[in-house]
Amino acid sequence: MQLICGVDEAGRGPLAGSVYAAAVILDPNNPIEGLADSKKLSEKKRDFLSSEIKAKALAWGIASCTCQEIDEINILQASLLAMKRAIEAMQAQFNITPSLVQVDGNKCPKISLPCEAIVKGDSKVQAISAASILAKVARDAELYELDKIYPQYGFAQHKGYPSPAHLLALQAHGICPQHRLSYAPVKALM
Repeated sequence: MQLICGVDEAGRGPLAGSVYAAAVILDPNNPIEGLADSKKLSEKKRDFLSSEIKAKALAWGIASCTCQEIDEINILQASLLAMKRAIEAMQAQFNITPSLVQVDGNKCPKISLPCEAIVKGDSKVQAISAASILAKVARDAELYELDKIYPQYGFAQHKGYPSPAHLLALQAHGICPQHRLSYAPVKALM
């Protein structure tokens, strides 16, 4: 049986928080209804599907790169590194090695497994859809925690994206340790 691992990331655009990635090998004998690109699903549906994926998939892993790592190596490299870490976490947790890794986008992480990049893969490949959901739910959970520590920024509402409310909060309160210093709206305040 060919084990295909879907990989996707969440959080390239926000001005704050980590970038997350997930790797998922779905079980063909235990299908999950409703998988889609995480951006097209409600938060409630993503949370429900995240639990389903963790319960029914053959294997899954979630990993991240911090805002400091993003500033050091840039967001593309940090996304690819988070993907590599997610695959490694999945392999370590479930002791499964996929025969093929399919990644959403046009670049593959540096891994020793066969890998192909699929543009818009999160809406074409079920395992990538599942990975996009796990990554988004994990990232949102981090932003809810950051909201408790830094309530003045409204992270729970905008998840770190450069919304008008977030940009106003940056103007009013300056930057916090979870902001990405290499991003233009944050850099402008330094």
